[in-house]
Amino acid sequence: MYRLATCRHPIYHCDMADRFGALASITIGEAAYRIFRLSALADQGSTDLDRLPFSIRVLLESLLRLHDGKAITEQHVLDLAGWQARSEGARPSVPFRPARVVMQDFTGVPAVVDLGAMREALAAAGGDPRRVNPIVPVDLVIDHSVQVDHFGDAAALDRNARIEFERNAERYQFLRWGQEAFDNYQVVPPATGIVHQVNLEYLAQVVVAERGQSEDGHPVLYPDTLVGTDSHTTMINGLGVLGWGVGGIEAEAALLGQPIDMVTPDVVGVRLAGALSEGVTATDMTLAVTELLRAHGVVGKFVEFFGPGLAGMALPDRATIANMAPEYGATMGFFPVDDETLRYLRLSGRPDDLVARVDAYCKEQQLFRTADTPDPAFTDVVELDLSEVQPALAGPKRPQDRVPLDDVQRSFAASLAASKGDRGFEIGADDRSASVAVATPQGEAQLRHGSVAIAAITSCTNTSNPSVMLAAGLLARNARARGLRAAPYVKTSLAPGSGVVTEYLRAADLLAPLAELGFDLVGYGCTTCIGNSGPLPTSVDEGIREADLVVASVLSGNRNFEGRVHPQVKANYLASPPLVVAYALAGTLDIDLVNDPFGVDGDGREVFLRDIWPSDAEVAEALAATVTPELFRQRYAGVATSNEAWNAIGTADGGSANGGATSSALYGWQEDSTYIQLPPFFEALSTEPGTIEPIRGARALAVLGDSVTTDHISPAGSIPGDSPAASYLREHGVAPADFNSFGSRRGNHKVMMRGTFANVRLKNALAGGKEGGYTTYQPGGEPLSIYDAAMRYAEEGVPLVVLAGREYGTGSSRDWAAKGPMLLGVRAVIAQSYERIHRSNLVGMGVLPLQLQEGDTLTSLGLSGTELYSVEGLDDTLQPGATVTVVATDGDGNDTRFAATVRIDTAIEVDYYRNGGILHTVLRQMMRG
Repeated sequence: MYRLATCRHPIYHCDMADRFGALASITIGEAAYRIFRLSALADQGSTDLDRLPFSIRVLLESLLRLHDGKAITEQHVLDLAGWQARSEGARPSVPFRPARVVMQDFTGVPAVVDLGAMREALAAAGGDPRRVNPIVPVDLVIDHSVQVDHFGDAAALDRNARIEFERNAERYQFLRWGQEAFDNYQVVPPATGIVHQVNLEYLAQVVVAERGQSEDGHPVLYPDTLVGTDSHTTMINGLGVLGWGVGGIEAEAALLGQPIDMVTPDVVGVRLAGALSEGVTATDMTLAVTELLRAHGVVGKFVEFFGPGLAGMALPDRATIANMAPEYGATMGFFPVDDETLRYLRLSGRPDDLVARVDAYCKEQQLFRTADTPDPAFTDVVELDLSEVQPALAGPKRPQDRVPLDDVQRSFAASLAASKGDRGFEIGADDRSASVAVATPQGEAQLRHGSVAIAAITSCTNTSNPSVMLAAGLLARNARARGLRAAPYVKTSLAPGSGVVTEYLRAADLLAPLAELGFDLVGYGCTTCIGNSGPLPTSVDEGIREADLVVASVLSGNRNFEGRVHPQVKANYLASPPLVVAYALAGTLDIDLVNDPFGVDGDGREVFLRDIWPSDAEVAEALAATVTPELFRQRYAGVATSNEAWNAIGTADGGSANGGATSSALYGWQEDSTYIQLPPFFEALSTEPGTIEPIRGARALAVLGDSVTTDHISPAGSIPGDSPAASYLREHGVAPADFNSFGSRRGNHKVMMRGTFANVRLKNALAGGKEGGYTTYQPGGEPLSIYDAAMRYAEEGVPLVVLAGREYGTGSSRDWAAKGPMLLGVRAVIAQSYERIHRSNLVGMGVLPLQLQEGDTLTSLGLSGTELYSVEGLDDTLQPGATVTVVATDGDGNDTRFAATVRIDTAIEVDYYRNGGILHTVLRQMMRG
């Protein structure tokens, strides 16, 4: 039981009195707390809580509690309290201060590098470097570094882990320095799990009891909110936690206390009805939602789920949908707290007092949804009848391109013939029957177009969901019972999202049948989904190259963009874990799994997928018997010190961090390091910013099409041997076998500059039809790598622009997709539209995002990219959303003038742009005291 009383105590970290009379005391069990009552705003007529979407209510609580009259004003609170489903004119800005920040190591290393560089700059200016320190708690989960070098044997897990530590020793030592040098910074060591699954199963509290206290000594309760440096941070929305992915730059500013300034969002409601049919998985449902919402258009918006279909939806299923918010384009996909939330908290081993706290607080604050709760008002409503969802995959290049299972064979054949683009490969009719013989451990086999080269159960999206993981194990068991085996050329792997998954698969006796099909444990991390798929067997790799085949991967991930999974695997399909197993058995996309047999069993009978697919009842029985709170408690007990290899890593000071060595406030940068370098972002930074000035005489570095992803701009996977980055590494004594990945080398700007726009599938219209990181130097048209061309332009003092189509910057929240272009000299990007995270990243690095007017395209404007570009109307009077004039001057001196919208969306972002970026702004504030 709990009881509530109003109080008037000043709160622990606010500079103003309780302006809205919202501070109250609440007793839950025997414990007393303080809260900021949302109902106080309703009592004053400032809001109608029943009409506000739940996600807006959580955001409103943050403003109400942290209102200080400076960064967060009374007007900010009133503006959001008066949120309307449909608003006339521009919506006001919201300064959001999250309760915590979550990082993974690919983004965490450059974040710590930036913080270390800020300390250097502050020290050089005569300040105390320790002032650069996280103000809000930061959890960094190391999950992106394990690669599938070994697979298909029982020793793969240990061998991959050993190689991971050998490859990443310097990075890990650097992160250990950060762990000692910074307060409010916790590292979850390697082999624990994927950041979002660890967040869901362990880190998230739903309701926080503040570590600081009010004057009377009672903790303050408030909703758990966060931002993360991985776009799939949104998975936590399934637990009713407000949070989304931001670029590392924004996250660094947030952890230093800078509010994230955002435009008040529209909220699209998704009304769910019905229930999934027999044999349809949560993955199938998620792919349907992704297709539906990407078509509807939700970029930059909140999505919130409601309706009767929520009642029977397990929380892991909600988390699976929420995870893929970046794929459907939303800022986040939010599920309100309800009884299912409480059930999952208990199931995942959370303490009883935490569950009671969530229950009481959310009900008191009208943040708890029941079947009788009035539906909020939404900007738009989209409906989905879950009973109509069918088994499906998505591909071959984009996660929103859903393909029904019974149409995969026809769809893939059509993609071979289709012109190159989102779905096509442009294989001529005479070449579509190409094949090649390859050697395998089981003898010679034939590879053809559509052969499955990689089948990977991987990524946070699905490995967090026991129903689909158990279904994969049950299907493997049934397949082995009929004598089936995976095709001998398929690289198979199982990379669970946490150790809990391993334990319930073991308890269900399903690890062995998975291993018998080649799905041995290979590591705990993102692996294939982030591009750490490792090398293909040599004969398979050579066969693909020899016959120029379009082979496929099938993975239980969230991303299938070109060049991401593996450079030699052009067709990539997302699928549920059991379908990953099924396609490993089939070995090809050229099969109708609904109607065609896999093969023949030992008794000569044909085996169909329907014969071995587990029933929903079997899956439910296995789940009830094996997934218990004790599993979660055991796996997460003492997690920070659970990895002995991590504990043994020495700090940059030469001591063992585990042994208590004290790290210096400043990092000991090594000039010969190929992993960690002091970046040049803050060199000779003045106390005051310069003025905003026009861009004149710029050249186009790249002319790109639609749906250019952050993987195209800043790849995370393997480093091509013929690339500028590879040349740099060889010059510094690094053998090709030790190149590691672009993602692992994000702490070295010299590698990352050379890797910018270096994706092997990048299509730059200035490259003369050649795929990859190439361009032509202007004037004259000399072919060069993008890096070499940029360096030549820099020597001549020529600024650069990038031209692009729709949805520029789709995909991962990758700060290097903005840092890299900035360091290459890119001053502006001119595109038809932007994905949310990348637009803010560009502003955060001082790169100007310009958006073409509705109806304009590069083609309609007649732009080839060989022109000189100038942007007029840029000065210190610049306002958010201003219209400027771009002038493109061709070789004959003819001008093409067109209007473009400045996609600097808020007043604070104007200040960031004037300063050259977010971190420059924060650092100048520190320098000025």
